[in-house]
Amino acid sequence: MHARVLLLGLSFFIAHGAHAEGMEERLRTQLRSTTQQLQALQSQQAQASAAQLAAQSEARAAQAQIKQLSAELAKAKGLAEQLAGQQQNLHSQAQAQVAASNEQVGKFKKAYDELLVMARAKEAERSKLQAQLAERDTQVQQCSVKNQQMYGVAKQILTAYENIDVAEVMKIRQPFAGSARVKFDELAQGFGDELYKTQFDAPQAALSH
Repeated sequence: MHARVLLLGLSFFIAHGAHAEGMEERLRTQLRSTTQQLQALQSQQAQASAAQLAAQSEARAAQAQIKQLSAELAKAKGLAEQLAGQQQNLHSQAQAQVAASNEQVGKFKKAYDELLVMARAKEAERSKLQAQLAERDTQVQQCSVKNQQMYGVAKQILTAYENIDVAEVMKIRQPFAGSARVKFDELAQGFGDELYKTQFDAPQAALSH
């Protein structure tokens, strides 16, 4: 009886021990799995922390770059406004210069037109004076010809008087010497006609032209 009880107790102890060893092995396996999972999580957490630090660093760098770009944009905007102001100033100056140039050109054109009118008037006056001068030259030439003719007539008169002798003069003074006086009158009339022909009449000469 006692031996049977002892055998039963030994069998229970052996069975219980085997069961305990199996449970311990499962716990160890589960512990190793849990440990591996924990290590994986820690590795993932470390990677996530590193990624977060990298992202924060990149964010700070991006913010610094944004700040720098904003400053450069503001500077470029100011420069553009300054250039626009300078361009507007230059445009205004160019318009003023164009207006002044147009005004100056208008003054030059007006002065040129006035000078052209004066030049045309002077040319007309010169042509008129030239025509008058040509007319005076013609009159002088005609007067010279008449003078030559008058000089010839005067020479004829002197020659005629030189050829009259004292007897003919005495006959002319005698009351009844009609023929001699007629002859002398005819000679004097002829010389008078010649002298009349040699007279120079400037208005008549102008009308004849």
